[in-house]
This record gives sequence, C-alpha cells and structure tokens, in this order.
Amino acid sequence: MDWSTPAPLQDLLDRLDAFIDAEIAPLEQEHPQFFDHRREYARTDWDRDGVPAREWTELLGEMRRRADAAGFYRYGLPAALGGQDGSNADMARIREHLLARGPGLHFPHNDEASVVGNLPLALVLHEYGTPEQKETYLHRYVNGEIEIAFGLTEPGHGSDATFLETTARRDGDDWIIQGAKRFNSLSHAAEVDVVFARTSGEDGKAQGITAFLVPTASEGFEIPFNWWTFNMPSDHPEVHLNSVRVPNSAILGEEGRGLDLAQLFVHENRTRQAASSLGAAQFCIDASVAYAQERTVFRKQLHEHQGIQWQLVDLNTEAEMVRSLLYRTAALMDEGGKTSASPLVSMVNLRSNQLACNAADRAIQIHGGTGYTRHLPFEHIYRHHRRYRITEGADELQKRRIASTMFDFRSTRPATT
Repeated sequence: MDWSTPAPLQDLLDRLDAFIDAEIAPLEQEHPQFFDHRREYARTDWDRDGVPAREWTELLGEMRRRADAAGFYRYGLPAALGGQDGSNADMARIREHLLARGPGLHFPHNDEASVVGNLPLALVLHEYGTPEQKETYLHRYVNGEIEIAFGLTEPGHGSDATFLETTARRDGDDWIIQGAKRFNSLSHAAEVDVVFARTSGEDGKAQGITAFLVPTASEGFEIPFNWWTFNMPSDHPEVHLNSVRVPNSAILGEEGRGLDLAQLFVHENRTRQAASSLGAAQFCIDASVAYAQERTVFRKQLHEHQGIQWQLVDLNTEAEMVRSLLYRTAALMDEGGKTSASPLVSMVNLRSNQLACNAADRAIQIHGGTGYTRHLPFEHIYRHHRRYRITEGADELQKRRIASTMFDFRSTRPATT
C-alpha cells in the first residue's frame, strides 16, 4: 500500500505550518515563560492545588479561537459540527506532523490542546446524545464555551472498568449516584461530567453499566483534592459522588450500555495519541541527529562514534515500523473495521508510547548535561508521554488485549477499556 502523503493533505499541512508561523508562534513569543525552562512553574497554579494557571488556560483559549477562525481546529469533526469530516488516517498524520515540529503553543504536550482539535467526547455526544443533550452541551463544547469531563476510572478500578463500584439506583423518575472517580480529568473546570455507574448486572460484565451526564454543580458532587503528577500542571481531580440526584434524561446512550461510549472514546483517542507520541519521538530523534553532527568529543564529532549512531539507528528504525502500523490501523478504522482494528490499536498505542519515552530518554543522554536541564525540552517530553503508558491503556492492558485476539479468550474474560 502507498503510504505517501496525499496531495490534498500535504496542502493542508503546508497551510497549517504557515498558519502556525504567522499566528501561533508570535503569540507564543509574547509569553516566553510558558515555553522556556519556567514552563512547568508558569503553567501551574500552585495555590489552587496544582491545576492549570488561569493565564495559561486563557492563552490556550486564544490559540484555539485563532485555529478555529482559520478553519483548522474542527478538521476532524463531522460536518454537522462545523468540521471537515477529517479521516482517522488524516488525523494521524496531522498529529504526527504537529508533534514532529517540537513543543510549542501549537501542541504544548502537557495539554490535549492543539491547533487541530482532538475531541472524542464531541464524537460521543454526536453519536449517542439526545437532541436535548446536544442542544445543552454539544455545540457549546465544540465552540470552546464549556469543558466536559470523563469519569470512568475509580480508586479501586482502572483498566478493569467492568468492576465499577460507583452505582446508580432509581428513585422515581430520577437516579441517585453513589461512588467515587479518580483522575477525573478536567472535572475542576467542567460544566458536566460523563459519569459511568453500574445500574444493573453483575460485576465483571459490561452489560449493566450506564453513562450519565452529571452537572458538576450538582449537590453531592465534590472534589476533595487534585492529584499532583509527574508532569505539572495537573487536571486530574478526585471526585466523590455523594447521593447525587440526576433525572432519567441525564442518561447518555442506552441504559446498561455505557461502555459502548467508552469504546468509541478510547479507539479514537488511542490512535491519535499514538500519532502524537510518534511525532514527539521523531522530534527527539531528529534533534539528536542534528546535535551529534555539531558536538565534538575526543577529537571526533559525536555522530562518528558507533555507540551514538546505533542508538539513533535503532530508534529511527522503530519509528518507521510504528509509522507503517499507525497508518494501516487508521486506514482500517476508516474502512469501518473498528472491531477488527482493535488489536492493531493496542499494538500501535503500546509501541508508540514506549518509543516516545525511549527517544526522549536517549535525547537526554546524547545531549549530555544540557539534555538533563529544563532549558531543553526533552525532560518535559519524557514526563508528558510517560503518562500515556498508563492513562491511554496501560502497557500491560494493551498486551492483554492483543493476547485476547491471539489466543481467542475474549469470550471468557471480562471486557476492558
């Protein structure tokens, strides 16, 4: 199969680069504290439990507005949402391209913000939301007026999502939700939280889990603290749901089939996250190749030492293999083979996220003492992409999903996300 970039997509990438250079890079240069060695400290509101600083959030909002006005931000969304029906294959190449440029306001690494938006929750609401839910939340979310959080992970349950302890029970025309969520991203700033709770069925079974749109202002919806993480700022609060009452109209999708929504979310997100990890890895490789041709040690340029050559050869070879797998996976998803693509999604997610960490680690080593400092971006890249080996489906979970296809034990094991 020909994996060369189609001419229309190359034109888009060229226009995207020109837009970033003309509109986003100057905006970034006006706020150097968010992008140099002070980035982690400037972006974090340390007095508000480590959440993103208001000034940083406002800058991301301005980047988003400019990208939306230029026609790039909604590229991957359906035309009904003002998008261009961008394919999974196109989105994979776009995200890889943006990250290969290196860190910047166009894609700042520790946020999912980007000049080309990745909005899997918009796809979930578009696919499963009622007309009233879409009217209330969807268009304001796409327009950047509100945030929506995603509450699946729990204190005792991460990958084994079918064992949720959060429950919802009927009370007349309402539901009473009781439980807790962990790493409930963006819930500190969101207007509504997509909360998954067991409403029927047995532990370990996918059937019986329901998704609810829970306003964060609801009585009993509490955020006791925010988790501080390896890479700051953090937008991963702990959420307690203490007898939170919502109407039956808050159910998103079908009652008892909430994990259908979660699967749509993670398939889209994991493929695109794999693309961004590949792009970040390629940036680290390219920067190390350039540095190795500038630096002289023991009277030789660094790249003349085989020990350096082979490290970068191995990384670049891995990047090429991951790239081929990524493009194939995204193309298969576009052909309607999301179920058959599932093991490939796990494979590419596993290898690309590991590659990003390995490439950043090698870039730190090859750049020596300065590589270890915050004046170069490699430690920041490493800390950001290290989380995706857990949060986008742990390495071990991805291997388990691959194994379930290889050994055909899917029908005898609980479903995972």
